[in-house]
Amino acid sequence: MPKRFPSLSLSSYGAGWSANRRIALVASLVAVLLATAGVVAWLSGGGDSHQAPDTSTPAPADSPSSSEAVPKPAAGSGSVRKPPQIAEPVAYAKAAAQMLWSYDTRDTSRDQQLTGMRAWMTTETEYADWASVSGQTPDPLLWSRMADQNQHATASVTEGHYPGAFKQALAEDPSAITKAYIYVVTVNGRQQIAWKKGGGGAEERAVTLAVQCRPSHDCRLAAIAPSVTQ
Repeated sequence: MPKRFPSLSLSSYGAGWSANRRIALVASLVAVLLATAGVVAWLSGGGDSHQAPDTSTPAPADSPSSSEAVPKPAAGSGSVRKPPQIAEPVAYAKAAAQMLWSYDTRDTSRDQQLTGMRAWMTTETEYADWASVSGQTPDPLLWSRMADQNQHATASVTEGHYPGAFKQALAEDPSAITKAYIYVVTVNGRQQIAWKKGGGGAEERAVTLAVQCRPSHDCRLAAIAPSVTQ
């Protein structure tokens, strides 16, 4: 049976991280929320099965190396979308999820992909968990093999919402948001993947994002957050 060719997805990377590491980035606001929810697992996207090219690939690392704390220099950001000027958390999270689920190895290098993704991040380092975002990108060897197959993906977003646990925590302490202005948003959508010789398929996607939206400022991505109550 042909081996599945890995795609750039949010269900495959960062799953081995400790609960402490995943919770720490949003400790200023959502640590209480996450503790209340009692959830420490990453969201996993289910998908429609599809046949992939017969290409042998190594398993990606569980987390990015220390050398990827920041993106490497790259000439532009290839096909990665630029962050929109949006000040509403759900709308920005939906745009960010669509960006994370889209890529094109035909005209974008791995370094360019990382550079493009980094542009969406908050510049407030105490709240930015770049590792959780950059960890979605396959390692250099895997990206190269994806490029050999001209693998690319587009995405559509079906909906975005504040998880119930987040809304409850905010209702119980409305002032808590005013320290970091970090909102938790769950986004659902669909990723369409294609490669050489007409290969392709589609998968359902879901991700929970931590988005920072300070008053009178455009939103920025803070992290891919642990899953919380839908």
